[in-house]
Amino acid sequence: MTSQDRSDAEPIGATALAAAGVAAAHALAEVARASSQAALAAQAEVLRLRLTGAARINALRYPRALAAQDTTASLPEDRRDWEIGQAYARAAEPPLELARIAADIAELGAEIATQADAGLRADAVAAAQLAAGAARGAATLVAINLTAGQDDERVVEARRCAEAADQAAAQALARL
Repeated sequence: MTSQDRSDAEPIGATALAAAGVAAAHALAEVARASSQAALAAQAEVLRLRLTGAARINALRYPRALAAQDTTASLPEDRRDWEIGQAYARAAEPPLELARIAADIAELGAEIATQADAGLRADAVAAAQLAAGAARGAATLVAINLTAGQDDERVVEARRCAEAADQAAAQALARL
């Protein structure tokens, strides 16, 4: 892969995870609206917008991280390694934010499942489960993008977000 190919690379996994999270937030907004829960619908919309923003930032940072090996080739080895590490650390931030937001969406899904009209609760549960899946996937991307190791605080936080999202999805399911 050339430097040009890397700078044009699309963060396929993160894009798919963000799309899943956006779909979950949209579904929750619709369930909340249909259940006359305007405040919850507004919260879902805010989370959807935050997730869209994180996906845009990711689309910028990911190719830069991939291209860092080529763009730093002329630097001394220690400086090159530092620059590449920094590029990947920056690339890990948007998936970490995705994990945070997806966990928030799953938690909102549990709340909406409680307050939604009975015929719409399953939709809220499905959205919470979808958000939990996005959080799990984002946690994986954070771990892969960071070269510091599995005990890095950002990896630990992403995993905590995924666990919280899974718990929220389970709570939502229990409310059916």
